Amino acid sequence: MSQSAQPRQARGDNSAHHRKAIGLSVAAAVGGFLFGFDSSVINGAVEAIEGAFGLSATLTGFAVAVALLGCAVGAWLGGRLADRFGRTRIMLLGAVLFLASGVGSGFAFGVWDLILWRIVGGLGIGIASVITPAYIAEISPAAVRGRLASLQQLAITLGIFAALLSDAVFANTAGGASEPSLLGLDAWRWMFLVSVVPAAVYGIIALRIPESPRYLVSAGRRGDAVEVLRSVLGPDEDPETRVAEIERTIRSDKLLAKQASLRGPALGLLPIVWVGIALSVFQQFVGINVIFYYSTTLWQTVGFTEKDSFTASVLTAVTNVLVTLIAIALVDKVGRRPILLVGSAGMAVSLGVMALAFTNATGSGDDISLTSPWGPVALVAANVFVVFFGATWGPVTWVLLGEMFPNRIRAAALGVAAAAQWIANFLITISFPPMLDAFGPTIPYLLYAIFAAISFVFVLRLIPETKGVELEDMGDVRVRRRRDVTT
Repeated sequence: MSQSAQPRQARGDNSAHHRKAIGLSVAAAVGGFLFGFDSSVINGAVEAIEGAFGLSATLTGFAVAVALLGCAVGAWLGGRLADRFGRTRIMLLGAVLFLASGVGSGFAFGVWDLILWRIVGGLGIGIASVITPAYIAEISPAAVRGRLASLQQLAITLGIFAALLSDAVFANTAGGASEPSLLGLDAWRWMFLVSVVPAAVYGIIALRIPESPRYLVSAGRRGDAVEVLRSVLGPDEDPETRVAEIERTIRSDKLLAKQASLRGPALGLLPIVWVGIALSVFQQFVGINVIFYYSTTLWQTVGFTEKDSFTASVLTAVTNVLVTLIAIALVDKVGRRPILLVGSAGMAVSLGVMALAFTNATGSGDDISLTSPWGPVALVAANVFVVFFGATWGPVTWVLLGEMFPNRIRAAALGVAAAAQWIANFLITISFPPMLDAFGPTIPYLLYAIFAAISFVFVLRLIPETKGVELEDMGDVRVRRRRDVTT
């Protein structure tokens, strides 16, 4: 491995410059907030929508999950559009899509136009899921990049919390999600309409933050790239040197234009792209979004009232926010791989306990119930699962996706991996209601536990450690890790 590929730790007191990098990363992470808000806001509206439009379980599952198809398309397009038009312009596009989705969903006339607006919102979520980690990775010093990239997941968890909290407020003040609220509109409609506020904030931010240095250099705006890097790098790092490194990688990319493609010998794609896809899929196949999309329904099976179920969902979201702070504190100290391994083991055990608890359930379909002590056991196990996910796979997956790919393919590869994540999310989300009807909760949670166990082996064998390594050196790290595995 070349000398330049050695991890480069920041030296000296760079706190003032790092604060600027933190500020820009927080601003960009508002996209993650919208991502979490828009993807979870439907949680509190599921039963109200089912009743308002007279939907079957299968169509209800599709209405919940269809936004994820838009997410997949948005993620796939987002990286390519960002390379062509810049990161901040595509952020603005995402904000417009979010806003349109919130208004359209809130005033939906029937299930089919609701589905249309959910797809529009999904496009915005998909774009944010790609642009935010890419922008943060490209704007951050290597020494703090893991912590700053973790802000994406923190923002997602805050968005989930805000969505579930607003759902609870509207439902509880109106006396139910189906009851009239402000201006005579049903409470579930306000659950969607309130997303207009963060969407507008995101749009304003996109107009004000500087463009990514990587994009500026590729667009021939070298001077602008130097100024942006000077504002975020510490005194021990020379922005001219960093720009020169970026220019070097861009020249190399042009000379190796064929390698800028994602195509490779492993089933048509480069091996590192498949690793990113598998990482994304495992993050979803553990079933985390079943908890956040269907938690209100889940807690009612444990014996909670509708009001208490909303409260329990909010508390779960608070737990998710708090444990994400653990990952932010540890990711640049402990490293990416150890955190993922701990998460895989913890999720496998907690999901296994949930599956065991639901073997003692009575009833079927929507009438499943758990009595003591299995109800509290399932509740505790679900929250332990959220703790392990929120402190490990939730944030660290986005950290790795933002940094594990070589520069020449980062945005495009991230887009493909994120699209795979949304497709996996869709499959898990749409399959849960019919699986619940057919088998009860035990089989779904057992399957999620098995996927969590498999993810442990996947991380152990294939995931590279990227702690403290410059983005320009990621190709060398990737080779090093493959050699370590083979030996």
